[in-house]
Amino acid sequence: MEPSIAVVVAALGALAKGTNLVGTVTSVLGWTNFYPFGERNWQFYLHWGLEPVHNVALLYVAYAGWNSLGAPLWVQAVAAVVFLVSFPAALVAGSDLGTEETSGLEGELRTGGWYRYSRNPQYTCYIVATVAFAVLAATPLAIALCGIALVTWVALPFAEEPWLREQYGEAYERYAERVPRFVGVASVRALLDRGAASGAD
Repeated sequence: MEPSIAVVVAALGALAKGTNLVGTVTSVLGWTNFYPFGERNWQFYLHWGLEPVHNVALLYVAYAGWNSLGAPLWVQAVAAVVFLVSFPAALVAGSDLGTEETSGLEGELRTGGWYRYSRNPQYTCYIVATVAFAVLAATPLAIALCGIALVTWVALPFAEEPWLREQYGEAYERYAERVPRFVGVASVRALLDRGAASGAD
């Protein structure tokens, strides 16, 4: 039996995202310098050329197999709300960081705004959005593609951090000591302190 169009599309999406994931993981392990790029080199163009392939594939398989697992409507409704909050939040956090830095290029060390509460607010929001989209789509192929994306979001900060330490030195070390990689108690404390300071004004 020939594979369906959705399976072929999902395989292409998995190959695209998987290639970037392998590059990221090998960077984490110190085997390559695939990510971050630092400049517009071949890795930069390969990475950003492959990302849309995965994203289009994910949208297609989600549409083609929508809720084939039979998720209850209320579960999908909750997932939709979470996605509609977290995905735009990720875009806003990326805007707060800056176009160059978000693209994996050299830029300035950002420690204000969203980055006061998390060293990776963009990835944190994408992690939440990816889980929410997988639940919302409720179809195996979309869940599989979301799984690859989820591992990638978690791996990216570990690939970036050695490069950030090299770029920004002691300033990044001090920043990393007080702000968690994703979110944590320090995030809540900083948020409460910010709120208290605003209330005192």
